[in-house]
Amino acid sequence: MDTNLLHGSLVRLTVEEPKVNAEAYALWNRDSEFMRLLDAEPAYPPSVKKLTELIQKDQEKDPPPFYLFAIHTLEGDRLVGYIGLDGDAFPHGELFVGIAIGEREAWGKGYGTDAMKVILRYAFKELNLRRVSLDTFEYNPRAIRSYEKAGFVHEGRAREFLYRDGRRWDLIFMGILREEWLAKDIS
Repeated sequence: MDTNLLHGSLVRLTVEEPKVNAEAYALWNRDSEFMRLLDAEPAYPPSVKKLTELIQKDQEKDPPPFYLFAIHTLEGDRLVGYIGLDGDAFPHGELFVGIAIGEREAWGKGYGTDAMKVILRYAFKELNLRRVSLDTFEYNPRAIRSYEKAGFVHEGRAREFLYRDGRRWDLIFMGILREEWLAKDIS
């Protein structure tokens, strides 16, 4: 068995206690730019209490509704974000991946790309998935480049999906198949 399954070259993925996750998420959700990159919903920061309850409830389910990991830097062991796999297509070998780097000083340092490579290794080696999908907003070119570096390909878009800052933006769909991941050897 691969003992470094959840370690990359810059980050490691861990499972945290609900309160640790909730406190970090609540702090990051105070940053409206972070929230607008993460979600199509209006920016509204939830409380630590509410987040803790939601996370505890999900962690108590068996099997869990999703695989949620905290992203820690290898250097300094800082919690900088989270990444997870979820979706209802697991019986078909497909899950959806979501990622967020919450610490602004960690943006643009390669942590997200490294974490995505680690979660893909977990998805294809440990969960035996056939495909991993994601979506992102057209106004987030940094994320799009990161996903491409991790091996994702563009699969489509929902044109003018979101209205933000006085204009319409596309929602971009990307995915990676097991064969593509193996061929690129980006694990």
